Amino acid sequence: MSKQSTPIELTQRQIDYLDQMAEKYGLLDRDKAVRCLINFACEESQEESRIFEEIRCLDC
Repeated sequence: MSKQSTPIELTQRQIDYLDQMAEKYGLLDRDKAVRCLINFACEESQEESRIFEEIRCLDC
């Protein structure tokens, strides 16, 4: 499956977190960290409502 580039808006805190996780787990870059998060959400369908229904506004 080929990858496509798509822009997303993130806060600096979110970017820093992705960079930290990439470094901690030996990932190539923050893009890979995002793909890991998305893959987890796709594979763990029983967690879908927990991921997407609960409102988490850490930057409000």
